[in-house]
Amino acid sequence: MTSLDKPTEDTSADDARAVTEAALFEAFGGVRGMVETVLPGLLFVTIFTINKDLHWSAIAALAVSLLLVVVRLAMRDTVKHAFSGVFGVAFGVVFAMMTGNAKDFYLPGMLYTLGLAVAYIVTTLAGVPLIGLILGPVFKENLSWRTRNPGRKKAYAKASWAWGLILLAKCAILFPLYWWANTAQLGWVLIALKIPPFLLAVWLTWVFLAKAPAPIDVFAEMEAEEQAEKQRKAELAAERAEQSEAAGGRHRREA
Repeated sequence: MTSLDKPTEDTSADDARAVTEAALFEAFGGVRGMVETVLPGLLFVTIFTINKDLHWSAIAALAVSLLLVVVRLAMRDTVKHAFSGVFGVAFGVVFAMMTGNAKDFYLPGMLYTLGLAVAYIVTTLAGVPLIGLILGPVFKENLSWRTRNPGRKKAYAKASWAWGLILLAKCAILFPLYWWANTAQLGWVLIALKIPPFLLAVWLTWVFLAKAPAPIDVFAEMEAEEQAEKQRKAELAAERAEQSEAAGGRHRREA
């Protein structure tokens, strides 16, 4: 490697890291997505800690979730993270209202976390790590990493293992508390465990992918193939036109 080659390689590595950061930010919602995830639960546990009123706590959590969606719509921004928050809060409210147990407000989210942890692990064992299915379209590589980019598939497998084990560790803390702790204790622990495990999993994903081979842009490949096909058809049409013109010239000379 020469001294002239190294800056180019460093720049390429920096570009790859920047692309990875941008993709993770888009996929997981960034700071705003985290706020939308935490705020309804924080409001629920705060109100319940103060007045022990399940109905007002649930109504407030659902109302702020809907407000976040309205704000997103007003700003013409993507609403997938806000909508997922609304559905999560709505399920929690339904569970809590049906059972009359305020702790059940958290149960759907806890079950979802457990299911997601299992999904990360099972899909990785099956050779199709879930994080690759999530991020593949974001990186414009779709499923090309499965058969054409083994280094990237390995990175996705590592990241999926990280997500699965981190979420399982989170469940190992929360589910015993669901049985032993009161609603306020469970709620505050759950709020405390919202962001740190998530950030750890995102950071590990970034570490693994930043060191992985670059994604194969299948969309660019498809566009290149379409352009090549159009050019081939144009050349074939021009060749046929020349042949037709030459044939017409012969007929005129013979006549």
